[in-house]
Amino acid sequence: MTKKTIKDIELKSKKVLVRVDFNLPLDENGGILDDSRIKAALPTIKYLLDQQAAVILCSHLGRPDGKVVEELRMAPIAQRLSELIGKPVQTVKDCVGEEVSRKARSLAQGQILMLENLRFHAEEEENDPDFARALAGLADIYVDDAFGTAHRAHASTAGVARYLPAVAGFLMEKEINTLGAILANPQHPFAAVLGGAKVSDKLGLIANILDKVDALLIGGGMAATFLKVKGINTGSSPVETDKLELTASMVKEIEKKNITLLLPVDVIVASAIEKTDKGSGVSIDAIPADKHIADIGPATAALFTGELEKARTVFWNGPMGVFEIPQFSNGTKQMVNAMAAGNKVTVVGGGSTAEIVGEMGMVTSMTHVSTGGGASLKFMEGKTLPGVDVLLDK
Repeated sequence: MTKKTIKDIELKSKKVLVRVDFNLPLDENGGILDDSRIKAALPTIKYLLDQQAAVILCSHLGRPDGKVVEELRMAPIAQRLSELIGKPVQTVKDCVGEEVSRKARSLAQGQILMLENLRFHAEEEENDPDFARALAGLADIYVDDAFGTAHRAHASTAGVARYLPAVAGFLMEKEINTLGAILANPQHPFAAVLGGAKVSDKLGLIANILDKVDALLIGGGMAATFLKVKGINTGSSPVETDKLELTASMVKEIEKKNITLLLPVDVIVASAIEKTDKGSGVSIDAIPADKHIADIGPATAALFTGELEKARTVFWNGPMGVFEIPQFSNGTKQMVNAMAAGNKVTVVGGGSTAEIVGEMGMVTSMTHVSTGGGASLKFMEGKTLPGVDVLLDK
C-alpha cells in the first residue's frame, strides 16, 4: 500500500481521532445483531492503546438525517466495545462542542472515548469545513479505519484530513491490500460471481475487470437484463431496459475476449416475492409471463459450482436471489459453500453478500470478507475513494 499507516507515525502521548465503521444492524429493541465490524476494528484500537495513545472514536449509526434520534445513540455500541476490549469506553452526548472538547482534553493515555453519532449533524454528510475542523480540534492525529465509508467525501472521512496528519488503520490497510492484489495480480483462473438487483450497479465493475477475469458468473435480479439481451423471455422480472444496449455491448466484449460467461440455465420463479409464495423451478426458456425470477435454480447452482471448482481466485458481490426469504436463498447459500470449498483465494465484496456469509458462520472460511459494500464495489471499479485519497503517502 502506498499510504501511511499507524505504524508509520509517532503515537505516544498523542490524542488520536479514529474514524471507525460501527454502523451495526440493530433489532427492534436496539440490540446489536452483528458485532463483526467492532471486532474488525479491534487490532487498530489495541495497537493505538499499546502505543500509549488516547483514542477518540467516531462513527455514524443508521440514517438520522441530521437530527438526534434516541434509538441511534452510540452508547450501546460503546458498551459492546468495552466488553470486547476489556476496558472502559467513555461516551459523550455529542461529537462536537465545548463539553466534547473538555472530555477530549482530559482523556489520558490508554483511555478510550466514543463520540456521539456523527450523522446527528447534517454537516457531517455535507463535508462542512467548520464541522470537520471541530472534529479535528479534538486530536493530534487522524486515523481512518472505516473502509465501509471511504467512498463518501464526508467531514469525518475526508474533511478532517485537511487539518490533521491522516493515516490508515490496520483494517483499512487490509482492505486496500487485499482488493488491490486481486486487481493487480490475481491467481488464475480468476472468476467473478456477480448478483444483486441491478445490472447498472455492476457494469462499471465488469468493465474494470474484463482484462483480468477468466470467468463471469451472473445471478440475482441483474441476470434478467443479461437474459433479455440473449433473447430470453424473463416473465415479469424487472429488466433495466435503459441498460439493454450497454449490456449487449458488454456481452460482445466478453465474448471477444474469450471470457467464460455463465448465465442461469434454470431459475426459481414466484408470483410475488413474499414469504407465503413457495416458488417453483423452471428452465429459462419456460418462465411464465406472470412470474418473477426469485433465485437461481439447482442446475445453475451446479453449473456455477463446477466453474468455481476450477478457479484459483474468486471475487463475489451480490446475492443470487432474494436471500432474505428462506425459500429463495438456496442459490446464494450454495455459492457460499462453493466459495469455501477447495484451496483458492476468496474475496467477498461486502454489503449483503458479507451479511449472508456471516449468517452462515463462514467468514473464517473465506480469505477476506470486506467490511465495505459500496466502497469495495467502487474500489473494484478502479475509482478513487475520497477517504483513501486524503491519507498521507508513504
